Amino acid sequence: MSATRLLVLGGVRSFGRAHGYEVRRELLSWGSDEWANVNPGSIYHALKQLAKEGLLRAHEVAESDAGPPRTDYEITESGEAEFFRLLRAAVVEVDVRRPELLSAALGFLTELPRAEAIALFERRLEGLAGWRASVAPHLQEARAPGGEAPPLGHLGELLDWWVYSADTAAEWTRGLIGRLRGGAYVMAGEPVPEAEAAFRPGR
Repeated sequence: MSATRLLVLGGVRSFGRAHGYEVRRELLSWGSDEWANVNPGSIYHALKQLAKEGLLRAHEVAESDAGPPRTDYEITESGEAEFFRLLRAAVVEVDVRRPELLSAALGFLTELPRAEAIALFERRLEGLAGWRASVAPHLQEARAPGGEAPPLGHLGELLDWWVYSADTAAEWTRGLIGRLRGGAYVMAGEPVPEAEAAFRPGR
């Protein structure tokens, strides 16, 4: 799964219709070039590839007083389905190698209905528990009695870090679930306060 695909589909979707520069500016304003390695070249490549796959619809705009010729994009019905498939998967799947997936999903958290978002993060909690359970026994084996250096040497610290990461990630996830249950954020299908609506592009 690609964070770039999720980010670009979501970026176009948030505008309704946008050209590459608008999508690029929005995603880079999130710092996605730092945490997801999404650079301008990968954004433009993704736009063209997603249009080729029928997930985006490309509109050629002729040169005018408003500016040079450009290509505008809007999401298709298939693209909408793919966006939500990627979004749900990025929330649920626990992959220590791909932390950018959850980061990308959080950027579109409010595109989910509240009940669905809670259910998805509850599934993530189950995934975190499973990951921890797969690592913890090896950590116990690696630890030597009496506070001595573990048999695995410094590599035992890696197992310790993974268990700690699973515990802290689960704590954060439980906190988010609690905030969602408490009514935090305006989720999909809920009325948007007028003041907040003014800051949502394409809405």
